Amino acid sequence: MELAYIPSPSRGVIHLGPIPLRGYAFCIIIGVFVAVWLGNKRWIARGGRSGTVADIAVWAVPFGLVGGRLYHVITDYQLYFSEGRDWVDAFKIWEGGLGIWGAIAFGALGAWIGCRRRGIPLPAYADAVAPGIAFAQAIGRWGNWFNQELYGRPTDLPWALEITSSTDGRVPGTYHPTFLYESLWCIGVAVLVIWADRRFKLGHGRAFALYVAAYCAGRAWIEYMRVDDAHHILGLRLNVWTALIVFLLAVTYLVLSAKKRPGREEIVEPGAADADREVEGGDEADGEKAGSASSDRSADSEASDDSDTSDASDAESKKESSDAAESAKKS
Repeated sequence: MELAYIPSPSRGVIHLGPIPLRGYAFCIIIGVFVAVWLGNKRWIARGGRSGTVADIAVWAVPFGLVGGRLYHVITDYQLYFSEGRDWVDAFKIWEGGLGIWGAIAFGALGAWIGCRRRGIPLPAYADAVAPGIAFAQAIGRWGNWFNQELYGRPTDLPWALEITSSTDGRVPGTYHPTFLYESLWCIGVAVLVIWADRRFKLGHGRAFALYVAAYCAGRAWIEYMRVDDAHHILGLRLNVWTALIVFLLAVTYLVLSAKKRPGREEIVEPGAADADREVEGGDEADGEKAGSASSDRSADSEASDDSDTSDASDAESKKESSDAAESAKKS
């Protein structure tokens, strides 16, 4: 008898009238917003303009969703194209099934298009959004909890995940919550990238490479714990091999990039510094105009005071002359 466990939701969708509200989709959307928000703050700190990250995300996010779905469908084609399956289900992205490898690859392609249109170096943009992507993954993994999917081996640990669904070959019971393990790992990856970027001033794509390497290191052992159907090569799951290969590529890039292009970019967005100077110059000009107007008002006020004083002196002189004339007449 299990003393404690993490309960799974009875359903992953709530209907608001005719509109279905799906937990999986909500997690993805919230993750995207967090990634864009944090990426924007980091981009501004690097000298870029506010809003640039969101503008480029308009390209990166749709490409990432398409790439993530393609990777999942290609690597798990039997779920959609084998006997008794409906190939139309391959388009039902709201039911789950996004491969992070395809999402990052196609998302990078979309980001490259957006950066090219803005004249921005892709590595600098990738460095800015890297920890935000890790946080987005941490949030998105909870979508698997709503769908009761991607769990690990059976266990009776206090933090075991209870699976109640029996669809698609699931066996109700308590299992390792690999979605939670990966979510916590991604949070740690994001914190690591932020710390390392501040400590070592990572640039030219090295913050993003660190994120990729750190994520792959965790994904390899978490993937090894999963029990859902997957293709195997030499006894290892396909995603374990993918994580190992991508990890090596990321580490290689880190080493070679540090030797070839040390430090970080001085300018990440052409024209952003000039725009800031124009704004500052406009503020200074407005201040000078305000000061000039104040000086003019002071001069007018002083002239008015001098005029009043002069008028008063003239009046006293006329009065004295009049008094002297009357005194002479009396004499």
